[in-house]
Amino acid sequence: MNNMFKNLAVWLVIGLVLMTVFNQFNTRQVAQGSIEYSQFLDEVKQGHINKVVIEGRTLKATTTEGKRITSYAPPDLWMVSDLLKNGVKIEAKPEEEPSFLMNIFVSWFPMLLLIGVWVFFMRQMQGGGKGGAFSFGKSRARMTDEAQNVVTFADVAGCDEAKEEVQEIVDFLRDPSKFQKLGGRIPKGVLMVGNPGTGKTLLAKAIAGEAKVPFFSISGSDFVEMFVGVGAARVRDMFENAKKHAPCIVFIDEIDAVGRHRGAGLGGGNDEREQTLNQLLVEMDGFEGHAGIIVIAATNRPDILDPALLRPGRFDRQVVVPLPDIRGREEILKVHMRKVPMSGDVKADIIARGTPGFSGADLANLVNEAALFAARTNKRLVDMEDFEKAKDKIMMGAERRSMVMSEDEKRNTAYHESGHAVVAKLVPKSDPVHKVTIIPRGRALGLTMQLPVEDRYAYDRTYLMSRIAVLFGGRIAEELFMNQMTTGASNDFERATAMARDMVTRYGMSDLGVMVYGENEGEVFLGRSVTQHKNVSEATMQKVDAEIGRIIEQQYALARKLLEENRDKVEAMTHALLEWETIDAEQIDDIMAGKPPRPPKPSQSTPRASTPSDSPGAEPSAPAAA
Repeated sequence: MNNMFKNLAVWLVIGLVLMTVFNQFNTRQVAQGSIEYSQFLDEVKQGHINKVVIEGRTLKATTTEGKRITSYAPPDLWMVSDLLKNGVKIEAKPEEEPSFLMNIFVSWFPMLLLIGVWVFFMRQMQGGGKGGAFSFGKSRARMTDEAQNVVTFADVAGCDEAKEEVQEIVDFLRDPSKFQKLGGRIPKGVLMVGNPGTGKTLLAKAIAGEAKVPFFSISGSDFVEMFVGVGAARVRDMFENAKKHAPCIVFIDEIDAVGRHRGAGLGGGNDEREQTLNQLLVEMDGFEGHAGIIVIAATNRPDILDPALLRPGRFDRQVVVPLPDIRGREEILKVHMRKVPMSGDVKADIIARGTPGFSGADLANLVNEAALFAARTNKRLVDMEDFEKAKDKIMMGAERRSMVMSEDEKRNTAYHESGHAVVAKLVPKSDPVHKVTIIPRGRALGLTMQLPVEDRYAYDRTYLMSRIAVLFGGRIAEELFMNQMTTGASNDFERATAMARDMVTRYGMSDLGVMVYGENEGEVFLGRSVTQHKNVSEATMQKVDAEIGRIIEQQYALARKLLEENRDKVEAMTHALLEWETIDAEQIDDIMAGKPPRPPKPSQSTPRASTPSDSPGAEPSAPAAA
């Protein structure tokens, strides 16, 4: 559309210039040869006019000297006789009329202008007008050829198993005979499943870049339009285009937009979406085969996809792109660190160990935030301190430096966080305490940051019970040392109650046995069940509630006992927090060992009241005061 505007502007300028030139020329010509009618009669009487050509009211005369002059005659009945008396030759011609084409242009110009405006707006409605004004059914897939796609497997890190799964597709596209001579066929479709930000789209681009084949990319929402039947038409057109460029790869991002489960329910009954899905099913595995076209789709909601879409012959293979483990995070960090000037003290393995649960997108954001922190202080290289600040900002939120807290609130927050930290150090199988801060960050007034030693994939009963006890440590410390209760522990209680409920109803970690007592709490818009099914009786739910209450009371009593036995450690940690605002793992270990805490490191020794920029944190153990 921008190119069209540019061309239109150029032609308008050219037209204006030409019109100006012609008008100036005509004006100059008229000004040179035109005379008044009275002067014309004087010239006739003096015998200076040899010949006159009469065209309507226009008089074109030739003088005896050969000069051409023109004049405009008013209604004069005696003009011809006067000319004859003075011996002037007279020639009469009919007045020039506009040509036939000019008449057509003048009469049809308004209609043509209206049609042009209508076509322009129709092109605007179609998002750029590719393919003309009636391109509703044209595919919006963007094709990237092998020269434009420079992404390879070297740019994808942290998902080695997924790369191995899709490596076969690359090998087939490069050498089909290797598989065909054994009777094998390449999967028609590959569904990549994973959390947001794990690199599904990047992996699809890498497949096309490694195979050196055309790559068609489209989003699931691009099939949806305000007109009925457009989605199905776009699916047909997309596969027609892909057929012309076979072998190729068609990538559909967020396929759950059109591939949802068909059927009744609040999310079902969408005929337009179901038509689009039906056409996609037919194109992928119908009567007409599409050899050489491999469909790759990505979604983070595989549970809502239609079963007909997931059967062999359509999406033969499901590739899980998981969150990276510690080695995967290190590789991803190294990929992103290549584009940033790094200091010698930056260790990717240490950063990877301190970022459990981060996706590839989170790690890319981490490197970017570290670079921004370095740029704020006019550094030439990004060092480890910048990464620490960036990690704290991502995991906990930005520091609220402008927030003014009273001394009483600050002291209460310090006791609250000290309670969390002391209980976390004393209960079994608890994650190590990394940092404790009373600097407001995000929505929390303070935070206790725990980092696991290694990635966890399953949690045992002891670990969950310890987590519940740690969550209660904040409120209990407020009661014991401040003799008050605040609303800061509300999120702690919510999380503890939810964890205890899951232990009883879902995990089978209670005296009630291994039966699942949870109700159907899935989304009702998926085209499945609208009503809630109650699988347990009221009497059983009372037992469940009693068991949840027993677990909570048991861990609450445990946390209270630990804090009463370690009052000196809570007081020492609170004093350190009030002095330095943030303490790290080494200082916490000193306090728990009964030693005076060592002073903060130089990189973190900032003025307490002015710029607490180096006080990090991570996983909030409670908002408001936790």
